[in-house]
Amino acid sequence: MKTVSKNLILLASLYSVALVVSNIIAGKLYQAPFGIILPAAVFLFPIVYIIGDVVPEVYGLATARRIIVLGFIANLLAVAFFAITLWLPYPPFFEGQGAFQTVLGFTPRLLIASFCAYLVGTNANAWVLVVIKKATNERWLWMRTIGSTLIGESLDSAIFISLAFWGVFPSEVLPGMIIAQASFKIGYEILATPITYAVINYFKRLEV
Repeated sequence: MKTVSKNLILLASLYSVALVVSNIIAGKLYQAPFGIILPAAVFLFPIVYIIGDVVPEVYGLATARRIIVLGFIANLLAVAFFAITLWLPYPPFFEGQGAFQTVLGFTPRLLIASFCAYLVGTNANAWVLVVIKKATNERWLWMRTIGSTLIGESLDSAIFISLAFWGVFPSEVLPGMIIAQASFKIGYEILATPITYAVINYFKRLEV
């Protein structure tokens, strides 16, 4: 029986937790400078993509895909338990139901948009990273981490916003929302490139 690396278990756990928490806090809006409105999850979700760079880089594409599926299952279970929590009867004196509904309630359309964007974006991120790695003979790590994020985050933002808000907001507003969200996430990871380098090198040394 093949032994699973403890380091990989740690990364998979952090990945799943970050993904689930990011979906919980996504309902909180943040007003950025210049009047740009972003969900609070933009501060946490890039961590998912940093780990999404580390896993295929250190452990390969097949392992990365398993981690992506694990994250999807964790998110699906969280949503199911949120729904059960909201459905459970509560006593008359309990005044927190509305707050729970606001934070944990999801509309089916937002869930579908989120899941589709996640599956496409994260798989594209992992695949592009591995392709660039092979094409460059494992040189220029920054090129594959940023390049994979550019593709993955762009697809993620385009799919989520299009599916979630088409027909809800004026169609001319959607491209700006897509560009703003994707740009913020891509910029976040560009700034975090030194951290990504350090984490990848750290786990490579551990796995030698």
